[in-house]
Amino acid sequence: MKTNKETIEKGMRATIILLAIMIYVPGAPTIATTPIQSDRSRGDAAQERVPVRRVLDEQVKAWNAGKLEEFMKSYWHSEELTFFSGARRLNGWEATLERYRKTYQADGKEMGELAFANLDITLLGPESAFARGEYHLTFRDGRKATGIYTLVLRRFKDGWKIIHDHTSAAQ
Repeated sequence: MKTNKETIEKGMRATIILLAIMIYVPGAPTIATTPIQSDRSRGDAAQERVPVRRVLDEQVKAWNAGKLEEFMKSYWHSEELTFFSGARRLNGWEATLERYRKTYQADGKEMGELAFANLDITLLGPESAFARGEYHLTFRDGRKATGIYTLVLRRFKDGWKIIHDHTSAAQ
C-alpha cells in the first residue's frame, strides 16, 4: 500500500512531466523565452492573467448556481482532457462531466457552495497557463470538503480552457 507521501510525490512528478510537455505545444519558442510570471507579481503580466482568472471565477459562479454543464464550459471539450483525482485518472470531457454528476448530482448528493482560495496563476507563454489553489465546499448540513488543485490551461480561439485538472482532497 502506498503512503500518502508516495502518492503526493507521484502526483507531483506527473504534473511536472505534463508541464514539460506543454513546452512542445504551439508557441513553444515564445514559451521558452518568456519569463514566467506569478499571479503575485505586478505589472503588465497581471493584466494578461485576468482572462485566466475570469475562467475560474465563472466556474465558481456556475457551480454555486447548480449549473454543472455551465461549470464544464471551462474545460476543453475533448477526449484529450485529463482529470486526476485521488488515485483515479479520467480521460475526456464526457468522463469528467459524468464523474462530477455522480459525485455531486446523484440521488442524495449536493453540489454545495464552492469557493477558491490562495490562487496562483503563472503564465507559461501566450497560449498556456498554470493555476494552483485551494477549493472549499460547504454543504447545507455544515459539512465541509477542502483540497488543492493544479490546472493547466490553454488559450483556444474561443478563450482559455482547462486541459488538465489534478485535484486532491484534504485528508
